[in-house]
Amino acid sequence: MKLRVMLSAVALLTSMACGTRGSAPGRPPVDSPVIPPSKIVDFSFLYARNCAGCHGVNGIGGAAIGLRDPVYLAFADDATIRRITADGVPGTTMPAFAQHSGGMLTDDQINVIVGGIRSHWAKPDALGDAEPPPYRPFSPGDPQRGAGVYGIYCSSCHGANGRGGRASSIVDGSYLGLVSDQTLRTTVIVGRPELGAPDWRDDVPGKPMTSEDVSDVVAWLAAQRPQFPGQPYSTALQFRGGVR
Repeated sequence: MKLRVMLSAVALLTSMACGTRGSAPGRPPVDSPVIPPSKIVDFSFLYARNCAGCHGVNGIGGAAIGLRDPVYLAFADDATIRRITADGVPGTTMPAFAQHSGGMLTDDQINVIVGGIRSHWAKPDALGDAEPPPYRPFSPGDPQRGAGVYGIYCSSCHGANGRGGRASSIVDGSYLGLVSDQTLRTTVIVGRPELGAPDWRDDVPGKPMTSEDVSDVVAWLAAQRPQFPGQPYSTALQFRGGVR
């Protein structure tokens, strides 16, 4: 009797093994369609895999600006967002994602990301009647005037010399070495709402920054950027004691 039960159990297990051959856990069915990576056009998937690491889950912001910020989306048009996504920003942490620029995404996938950001998070009335300064400056800023602008609009949070107060330092050499002048301009205009930093309208209530103010303070910030960012020691000290 026991032998008969054991033989029945073995037969059942053998049948189950044969029935599940080719469909082991984690293995797709033999006849399931395989989608090439270049054909994936789901916005949520593409954003999660390519953008969320820096711009935050659902665009809330992180190491980089939040892409769901309606003020940013009213400030930067689709052509700008597409260019940055496709080609990156040389000299910064923003890489190129388009295949024609050395990335992994097709032009169609770039368009899906740009269109998804706009359709999911833009708000047409985000700025009301306010007119933001232009994305690109009309002329270079003046760092000397920028020091005064900084004192008026920025020092209450970032400290008298920019090295921090209620908010973090914005003249840190490593930070300035990782961002472009345009990134600084965008941050001054749009703010970082996820960090409590206001946009160009509310640094001083009732006194929005002008385009010239923004250009001047960006010029002042850029002037604080070290020649060799991230290098804490002078050249003379590098060789002291045989350390190079």
